[in-house]
Amino acid sequence: MIPWLESSTPFPDVSQALTVDAPGLLAAGADLSPQRLLAAYRRGIFPWFSKGQPILWWSTDPRMVLMTANLRVSNSLKKAMRKVANSARGDGRWQLRFDSDFEAVMRACAAPRKEGPGTWISDEIIAGYTGLHRLGYAHSSELWFDGELVGGAYGVSIGRMFYGESMFARVTDGSKIALAYLVHFLKSHDVSMIDCQQETTHLASLGAVPISRAQFLTHLHANIDHPQIKSWEATAPFASAP
Repeated sequence: MIPWLESSTPFPDVSQALTVDAPGLLAAGADLSPQRLLAAYRRGIFPWFSKGQPILWWSTDPRMVLMTANLRVSNSLKKAMRKVANSARGDGRWQLRFDSDFEAVMRACAAPRKEGPGTWISDEIIAGYTGLHRLGYAHSSELWFDGELVGGAYGVSIGRMFYGESMFARVTDGSKIALAYLVHFLKSHDVSMIDCQQETTHLASLGAVPISRAQFLTHLHANIDHPQIKSWEATAPFASAP
């Protein structure tokens, strides 16, 4: 059994998360208000649930993370990044932006994929995270071509912690370029880790690795109370990228 949360119920300690059947599942219920989401992320907890389920809260062990110094960039991705960077500085057909259309990024992440149906990102989730965005805690990294959004990623930023949520691509490597731009930006603001939550082969191919919950929480506690990144204005793309 897991605790059922009412709107005023605090989260249980993450050590109470299940270890079998649904490893990492901590609690159910409550809401997706910005205040609840911030309370969750500050404790290393995140929501993840499917249509027809209550809100489910997780603290996985191990935890998949991408160290910003360890992003794995293939030769083909390096070539694509150079093309985008040169265009961004030149004719402007390709553009890299932050937060110009956060909700559009979320809706693109929620859309059906070639390999299957849409993701777990419902209208309820979109409403919750756009609320965080309005408060300055959720951000999107965006790739545009000729005025069309063609790739992106979004997540939650608190102190020197960044929690990656989802990515999408409408062109080859679109999500990877948006992620690379995000990593480049976060590194410049002394953010050393992106939380990826759950282990997948795709994340591993980009350089993400699993660490223990204890290691993750140690990093979180050392970085969560730093000042917020104040400006998410676009910087020179990939100035130090290969």
